[in-house]
Amino acid sequence: MSRAHTALRRAGLGTALAAAALLTAAGVASAHVTVHPDSYAKGATDGVIGFRVPDESDTASTTKVQLFLPTDHPLLGVLVSPHDGWTAKVTETKLKTPVKTDDGTITDAVSEITWTGGKVTPGHYEDFDVAFGQLPDDTAELTFKTLQTYSDGKVVRWIEEAAKGDEEPENPAPVLKLTSVTASGTATKSSVATPASTKASASDSTARGLGAAGLVVGVLGLAAGAFAVVRSRAAK
Repeated sequence: MSRAHTALRRAGLGTALAAAALLTAAGVASAHVTVHPDSYAKGATDGVIGFRVPDESDTASTTKVQLFLPTDHPLLGVLVSPHDGWTAKVTETKLKTPVKTDDGTITDAVSEITWTGGKVTPGHYEDFDVAFGQLPDDTAELTFKTLQTYSDGKVVRWIEEAAKGDEEPENPAPVLKLTSVTASGTATKSSVATPASTKASASDSTARGLGAAGLVVGVLGLAAGAFAVVRSRAAK
């Protein structure tokens, strides 16, 4: 085998390995607990929020999910959607500051929901839906810290919050943005949502697909350059 052919094979192998590494890194970076939809109008009523929990382990299954709801800006009228194979335990907490509504003053709100008994196997995800009666109207976002427990005992703490302008932390907590309402009474962004269990995250998938495609194109460009260099050397 000529040196030129050997060099070409090595260049091709190196390019393939680089592409695989980049795509793997992109997949791992995007696999964290997310909330769907990612925004609602402030004070929205009678909606559903879905929490998507992916299993990132190669060998262990997710067997427990603990979701912590904010109590400084509480969700009112929380209900948990039944989920096959899972049992949900709902914990309420007395509010430091009661919330006044048209139906009276609310002194207690759901602070934690824990799902157990089910299983999310490696390479898959589950959507856990939570219905609410009313969202707060006095904050721009809601943070839902989450603990994910695996069958091997490992616990991933999705609780990190990024300061404004900082990069996304390694284990970010799911964040729901709350948009303002215009003078006409309509939200600046649609507040009508579909449960996460029946709605695919098209925007996330598209963005990740484009990002992966960009990485592949870049790597293939490097491969083409290496191929041209090797050919020119072989021709001399």
